[in-house]
Amino acid sequence: MSQPLYARRRFLGWVLGTPLVLALATRHGLTQAVATAATKLAPTPDCDDGDEATPAETQGPFFKPRSPARASLLEPGMKGTRIIVTGRVFTAGCRPVPGALLDFWHADDEGEYDNQGFRLRGHQFTDATGGYRLETIVPGLYPGRTRHFHVKVQAPKSRVLTTQLYFPGEARNARDGLYLPELEMRIRDGSAARQAGFHFLLDA
Repeated sequence: MSQPLYARRRFLGWVLGTPLVLALATRHGLTQAVATAATKLAPTPDCDDGDEATPAETQGPFFKPRSPARASLLEPGMKGTRIIVTGRVFTAGCRPVPGALLDFWHADDEGEYDNQGFRLRGHQFTDATGGYRLETIVPGLYPGRTRHFHVKVQAPKSRVLTTQLYFPGEARNARDGLYLPELEMRIRDGSAARQAGFHFLLDA
């Protein structure tokens, strides 16, 4: 999904170009005018009409069906940096999708997938607002790929979106033939775990 969640920047760019704000800036100073305009902004929306659907990507060779239902993939003694990924699932027209399936799987801290069991694999369903929350670790690197999560997303009685989520600022992003900037998560550091965000927009 593209990053229209920061529409505030576009709004401020438009506001600064208007004669009204230029007049205010002359009388009261540019900083005060911008601050006044900013306080009147509505919260940035989770989804904008006209957004492009989340791009699909290959599932790769390591997908396994029938993963356990769980929102936390953490297990005792698991190595790696903890991360919490949150977001919402929308349909075209920005309608939230309650009960949407999200099936996540990814490599461990050393870049290995569990192909025998279901370590770092699990599925969950969105809540009444279309929201989800995944608690896991930052995946490790392995040859040929940048750091990423795999996910399948499916609204009830709709087709499945298979895609991948990426980390911003990774050196390997530019060399990974599957990487798409539209699939980058928003990342910030937290006291106990890194925090990530991504909204899915289904073409349905």
